[in-house]
Parts: sequence; C-alpha cells; structure tokens
Amino acid sequence: MNMKIITSVHNEQLKFISKLLQNAKSRREHRATVLEGVHLLDAYLDASHLPKRVFVPQNRLANPEIQRIINRLPEHLITLVEHGKLNKISQLTEAEDIMTWVELPISGSLPISDDCVVLENIQNSGNIGTILRSAAAAGVAQIVLSKGCADVWSPKVLRAAMGAHFLLKIHERVDLLDWRESFSGDVLATALTEKNNFSLYDKQLDLTKPVAWVFGNEGSGVSADMLAQANATVKIPMIGATESLNVAMAATICLFEQMRQRLNKY
Repeated sequence: MNMKIITSVHNEQLKFISKLLQNAKSRREHRATVLEGVHLLDAYLDASHLPKRVFVPQNRLANPEIQRIINRLPEHLITLVEHGKLNKISQLTEAEDIMTWVELPISGSLPISDDCVVLENIQNSGNIGTILRSAAAAGVAQIVLSKGCADVWSPKVLRAAMGAHFLLKIHERVDLLDWRESFSGDVLATALTEKNNFSLYDKQLDLTKPVAWVFGNEGSGVSADMLAQANATVKIPMIGATESLNVAMAATICLFEQMRQRLNKY
C-alpha cells in the first residue's frame, strides 16, 4: 500500500473536515458531511455509494475491522492520519476512529402521494435520528423536514440514525404549507387536543393507503397551521399517568401500527 499520510492538524483537508463536523452552514454550502466510525461507512458502502475520501488513524491500520473496511475501498480514496490528529477534530470521546467525507445526495422531487414522514421544527438530533431509523425499518422511504428542524446531516443525527440516511430520500428545509398544497394523500397529525379524530388503534383508522405522518416540535407539538391542513389527527392511547410520549417514540409506534395493518392485509 502506498497511501498518503497527514501529519499536522493544520492540514487543509483536516480543516475542511472539521468545518463539516461543526457547522451546518458549511455542510449546506459544500453539500457534504462527515461519517464518523466504521459502521456508518459500512452502511454507506452497502447502499452502493462511494465516499470522497476516507481518513484512517495510522495507529489503527492493523486493526481487523479497519482492514476489512479498507479492503472495500479503492486505495486512492484512503488517507492515513498520524496518531492523535483525528481526535483533535472528532466529536467522539472514544478512541480514534475512521472519518469519511461524503457528498450529500440529491433528494429529488418532494413526495406528492407516497408514504412519508413529515417533521416540523424538531430540534433534538437524537429524536430526528431515531425517527429516521424507525421510518427505514417500517418501509417509509420519504422524509420531509421543515426549515425549523435541526440539521439532518449533522454528526449527531447520523450517529443516532445508524445508517438509515442511506436508505431514505430526505428533503430538507421545506415550507410545509406549500408542500401540503401538492400532496394528494391523507395527512395525519399526532396531537393531544380535544379535536382528535381517531385513536391510533381505532378500527376506522385505515393506514393501508398512502399516508403522510406529521410529527411536531418536542415542546409545542404540531403547529396550528399544520393541524388545520391535516385530514385527521391521531392520538396514541395511554393507560398510565404520563401526559405524553417522546416524539421519536410516538413516531415509531405510529409507523409500526401502519406496518402491522399492511402486513395483516396481505
């Protein structure tokens, strides 16, 4: 192997990677992000993508897991980094790990009738990542995020989603009211109001047809404007005294009830 070696944290490529890790504006400007760790790179390669560049800690080159992932890559995409340098820019607290510079995918046209998950002003990166992971597991491929959501391509969201990004079509910074005008399927919003039309387990709630699920901000929920645009609102029945569920848990329950209905239908 004849790989390039970076020996300084002042290297321009490492400076660029650091900006992508820390700054959503840089990620949007360059249409790029950074995957931290072997697992995310594996998922990226499994989805038939090739990265721009992979940075490998030199001291871990003999590690079997690192060797395995290197064998999946063309050698010209790999750059070794001297021990301790990647730790200076990583957000991970564990031992040095692989970092991968990747281009952001082109999302294509917004869904107009397909199943989708719509996130409005969700701020917690872990919640967004968990919802993406649940959507991928439940077979819902289209994700629409409002302008007020946390950056879906941030390192925290990427880690929480565990590779789900690469199985989905993700539409960022969308004006949801404009999108609603062109969406022809049913829109269901989760809400704890007196105007709930359905319990999630109501037999009249047919989830076998295309549905757009709207999940709102952790504190304030779905906005009044989006509630007004929904065909129906849905609540998750709870026996205990808890007032509400975490939005990621609520989304997971709704998506898997939808999947259950469809599996039973066929």
